[in-house]
Amino acid sequence: MAAAAARNRGGSVLFSQNVKITQLGKCGRIEEAATVFSSMPRRNTVSFNAMISAFAKNNRLAAARRLFDQMPARNLLSWNSMLAAYCHHGRSLEALQLFQRMPSRDPFSFALMITCFSRKGMMDEAKKIFLQSRSSCCNSVVCYNAMIAGYAKNGRFEEAKLLLAAAPSPDMISWNSVLAGYTQREKMGAAASFFFKEMPERDAVSWNLMVDGFLRGGENAAAWDYFRRTPRRNIISWVTMVSGLARAGMVAQARELFDQMPEKNLAAWNAMISGHAQALQIHEAHQLFSQMPQRNAISWTAMISALASAGSLATARDLLRRMPFRRKTAAQTAVISGYARIMNMEQARELFEQMTERDVVSWNAMIAGYARCGRMEEALQLFQSMPEKDVVSFNTMIAGFAQAGQPAQAAALFEQMGNERNTISWNSIIAGLTQNGLHHEALRKLISMLRAGERPDGSTLSCGLSACGNLAALFAGEQLHAAVVKFGFSGDASAGNALIAMYGKCGEISAAERIFREMQAPDVVSCNSLISGLAMNGGGAAALELFREMVGALKIPPDEATFVGVLSACNHAGLVEEGLQIFRSISGPSVEHFACVVDLLGRAGRVEEAYELVKKTMAAGGDMTATAGVWGALLAACRVHCRNPNLAGVAAGELADLEKNYYVGLSNVHAEEGRWEEAERVRRMMREKKVRKETGCSWIEVNGEVRAFAAGGPGQHRVSPTWGVLETLTEQIRRMTAATAAGELTFNTADVEG
Repeated sequence: MAAAAARNRGGSVLFSQNVKITQLGKCGRIEEAATVFSSMPRRNTVSFNAMISAFAKNNRLAAARRLFDQMPARNLLSWNSMLAAYCHHGRSLEALQLFQRMPSRDPFSFALMITCFSRKGMMDEAKKIFLQSRSSCCNSVVCYNAMIAGYAKNGRFEEAKLLLAAAPSPDMISWNSVLAGYTQREKMGAAASFFFKEMPERDAVSWNLMVDGFLRGGENAAAWDYFRRTPRRNIISWVTMVSGLARAGMVAQARELFDQMPEKNLAAWNAMISGHAQALQIHEAHQLFSQMPQRNAISWTAMISALASAGSLATARDLLRRMPFRRKTAAQTAVISGYARIMNMEQARELFEQMTERDVVSWNAMIAGYARCGRMEEALQLFQSMPEKDVVSFNTMIAGFAQAGQPAQAAALFEQMGNERNTISWNSIIAGLTQNGLHHEALRKLISMLRAGERPDGSTLSCGLSACGNLAALFAGEQLHAAVVKFGFSGDASAGNALIAMYGKCGEISAAERIFREMQAPDVVSCNSLISGLAMNGGGAAALELFREMVGALKIPPDEATFVGVLSACNHAGLVEEGLQIFRSISGPSVEHFACVVDLLGRAGRVEEAYELVKKTMAAGGDMTATAGVWGALLAACRVHCRNPNLAGVAAGELADLEKNYYVGLSNVHAEEGRWEEAERVRRMMREKKVRKETGCSWIEVNGEVRAFAAGGPGQHRVSPTWGVLETLTEQIRRMTAATAAGELTFNTADVEG
């Protein structure tokens, strides 16, 4: 009897400890959960499963896997817990390897793998798992629902509906999975409403999905209509509407609805605080926070995040100190992000070092901060020290290296990611290569992305179009234009703007104008792209006319780039007085505007007037006086028009070490005036300062191939029609400038075809 009683007591203690581990894990108190687990005198499989789940929920995947591997015995729940951890974090390769090792599987195992693949858009792999489940699990509705949801989320609605019709016993989850796919699209359109009406029955989830979908698409009137018609509104219905309105910036309406709620839960209070915070209504957010009958960690974190986002970091830190929860990781991370936004990485690092628990988001916030400041060495040190890295960690580092002008390091990290890349990973590397002038490599990466079966988004295609524009690769750009249409981004503003810029740089200005005129709501970037395109293609007068239309009929306020574009247009077209008039109209002109006007006057032969403008600006003070662009424009004008080596010497002397290319310009001025000793003196200075003239490079497209020709490089492949033309051109150029023959790099664009 005593032994039985002891066993019962032991079982009761074990049960309560297992429950405690689970609860602590859900609350994010992972260190306490680990302490309970390690201090247990006896553990069973449930104990291990609870701890694995706790680690996984708190982004401690490596710790979860170590514990899984140490288990003396595993049951199906153990395998599914570890599998769920990998799937939740998008680690499809590790998930598949574990799935293949499982001694047995249930419908939940298959559903996890189907969901894991479908979230990454890998629907062929998801389908293989689904077909495997049908032979193993007797057509479980759980697997059908996972596959239906996967098709719907990836926009493959016909397949989703066919599978829904074939499901042995579809339930509300089956129908709502398809509906969720429709409502999660940027614009739901009529298809969602039609499917909603087709449903044999609808529950509160169905109605809430419709409300949320309309709110996300900006169709607020339709959202209100469905909200009012919801037959059995629950608190989730109210919270959906409040948070959706707040997210859309309609904070006053959200607050009015919040005040009308028959009952409010913590989610409603937190949603409203977040709404005020997003609108930077910090006083209202704090007032609401003070009125809350009870607060949870999310409430405190929302308020602290609001203060940090508004730049009230001292107040945020004070509230952080008063936060009555042991685990403050999310709130601490919000303050770290606030410091990082203002580039105060010393305060951010101090708070980071004080954290008793850090999750992957905390590490990522620090890495992002260092990357924002261009301090990539420190970012890399932290990255290498991370106990767990996720896809965001890699993406942040890739973008950081690219922005810091280190594309090789970005590419190396991208390759390390293997199959764990997502669309943002691909976009980061493609954009990074483009930003660093590696346009061929950017297009090759885009081709690799398409070959890997990854679906591009608007940003991907915009980056690809930018690369095509910079290469003047019209054929490749036209193929990407077709891809924009094919993938449904015809109405995407960034893709439209990229198309305008690409066609402008490729000389197809009529195509650029057509796209601009077809845009429903052109913005300042659209106008700037077309103005620049017109300027590059000899349409100075048309660019000036578009500028007038922009500020007049279109009522689009110009920005700094607009004035650079229109001044350049006046420059190329010789519209000196018009350019000067526009320059005088600019309130607070930038150094780029100043350089444009100096160039405008210089090209028109009004070199002394340009110099007077420079001197006048210098006398007025300011940061614009010491830039290379201004003095470079004056030096170029001296070379072409003035033939005044003294003035050229003044310009070059002011340039000093700002730009190496201007030493070349000064040397050429002296040489063309027959001042050989002065020319040699400048070249000697160039050698001493290790200034090297960059090799010129041009592109030509023939039969779908873009060829880059570097001056002075030997030809590796001679395509007779192309080479014949180039040899003729080279001979003409040699006679005039003693230029050498060209070398070539071939890039085949045919693979861009989608």
